[in-house]
Amino acid sequence: MLADLDAARAHPKSLLHDHLDGGLRVATVLELADEIGWTLPCTDPADLQAWFTAGAATKDLLQYLATFEHTLAVMQTEANIERVAYEAAVDLAADGVVYAEIRFAPELHQQRGLPLDAVVRAVTDGFRRGERDAAAAGHSIWVGAILCAMRTEHRSLEIARLVDGLRDTDPKVLAFDLAGAETGFPPSLHAEALEFARRRLLNVTIHASEPPDLELIEDALVHGAHRIGHGVRLQADLTIADGEIVRMGRLASYVLDHRIPLEMAPTCHVHVGAVPDLASHPIGPMLRAGFNVSVNTDNRLMSGVMPSTELLAVATTFGLDDSEDDQLVRNGIMAGFAPLELRRSLV
Repeated sequence: MLADLDAARAHPKSLLHDHLDGGLRVATVLELADEIGWTLPCTDPADLQAWFTAGAATKDLLQYLATFEHTLAVMQTEANIERVAYEAAVDLAADGVVYAEIRFAPELHQQRGLPLDAVVRAVTDGFRRGERDAAAAGHSIWVGAILCAMRTEHRSLEIARLVDGLRDTDPKVLAFDLAGAETGFPPSLHAEALEFARRRLLNVTIHASEPPDLELIEDALVHGAHRIGHGVRLQADLTIADGEIVRMGRLASYVLDHRIPLEMAPTCHVHVGAVPDLASHPIGPMLRAGFNVSVNTDNRLMSGVMPSTELLAVATTFGLDDSEDDQLVRNGIMAGFAPLELRRSLV
């Protein structure tokens, strides 16, 4: 078992589900907001961090998403976007992450007229610069990008085509995702984009963390998701007693049998009300039952977490041994969308 936070930081980690606009440094938000004249809720770093975390902890996804107004406001130029991406790579590397996929919605960074491909280029340039500087500091990390379409909007086919158009020229462009508010906006509303993704053999991960629970997860799978973003509400298809899964329904059995990766973000799941507390989270029992689960951060700024703190919290809460800690990390790396040879080199 991981003894403490230092041990967790030293443990090599993977990260599959992390939002670029949810992982800014507080100091960067303050500096960039001042440069563009954007008014923040407060200007003291500790108070601003507390404000973001309080917004995340409302147990209401829509209120949680509303906090992104302030991070997105400072991510509307190529220079600022590149800087945020760079700092994400450097921060994750310093935290012991060796493989990361960071997602963002290019359409949300066009308030000043940036073309979609310029947004993506700024992000991947930032990742590359961060990798170089991390290596110079003695930390090895590989970072790729997942492009999200907002499921409340009507640009999903455009974003899927963007992924398809860039993946051969920029190997850091890995996959397509549907993000944003979920209840009332199932994947089936974006059937055309998802059919295009299947036809063009794009990697696909789809968020499914909100009610109607199993229906959203099933709809994501029916429309071709290779991974499920979150997937915590699969617990509705499980019976857990004394920390052990004693019964599972048809959907849970399918996910288990087909080794479908579930991008779990435990602290976020508490914050949005999917589970009342970490001890009630299904990740421990699911790991021990053989589900392909991994530990992720979702939004580091909003939830006040890092990969090391999440891994330590899960390991401590569920009494995981060293082999189980390793399995969580291995699950994440091997479920990644980067080339297999690269991923194999990291496990």
